[in-house]
Amino acid sequence: MAEAALETVPPEIQGHPAVVKDAERRGKKPSQILLDRSYHHFAMKKLPDAEKRGRPDIVHFCLLEALGSPLNQANKLETYVATRGGLVIYVNPRVRLPRVYERFKGVVEKLFAEGEIRSETGETLLRCEKKSLKTLAESLNPSTKILLTERGEPVNARGFSAALAGHTRPLIMVGCFPHGDFTSETKSLADKTLAIHQTPLEAWTVISRVLCYIEQNLIPL
Repeated sequence: MAEAALETVPPEIQGHPAVVKDAERRGKKPSQILLDRSYHHFAMKKLPDAEKRGRPDIVHFCLLEALGSPLNQANKLETYVATRGGLVIYVNPRVRLPRVYERFKGVVEKLFAEGEIRSETGETLLRCEKKSLKTLAESLNPSTKILLTERGEPVNARGFSAALAGHTRPLIMVGCFPHGDFTSETKSLADKTLAIHQTPLEAWTVISRVLCYIEQNLIPL
């Protein structure tokens, strides 16, 4: 999940009435809560790249889709979230995330504050660290890197499968932001840029389709 719209409220709007009110409602400091357009729309108007920011719900939906997939249940999926602010979240495939959005936000806020979420038995469920998408990609040493965008080369299910043929460890990057385009740095990472549909799709729909394409080739019925 690339350039994810997941971050705490930036300092320049922490004093905005909408942010202060939301923080008070949740019993936290403005600096501790996630930027969320549903509550902070007016505060966000003057932020740089505002159209790409403040959508934790996109990451929530995408993670639930990925973690609940047969591919993940078969231990054949690794999931990472690279935020637009330069954080990488390592996701344990066995983590059970809250289905309720407000509870999910609380988990991420705790993760950002403490750097790690552990189970009662001490197993690391989520971990975050300061790292760019480029550094993450290099550390994973993938056999190929594919960026999905409606501006890419059009492919159907068969074409997507063909792009993965012969690759045992592909890295597939899906944008987790509401509007706009990938940065030039993200684009430069890709070996292939593909489009699975001619118009923009929601990020979780893209993830669902891609996982289904892969499962059809890897997981027996």
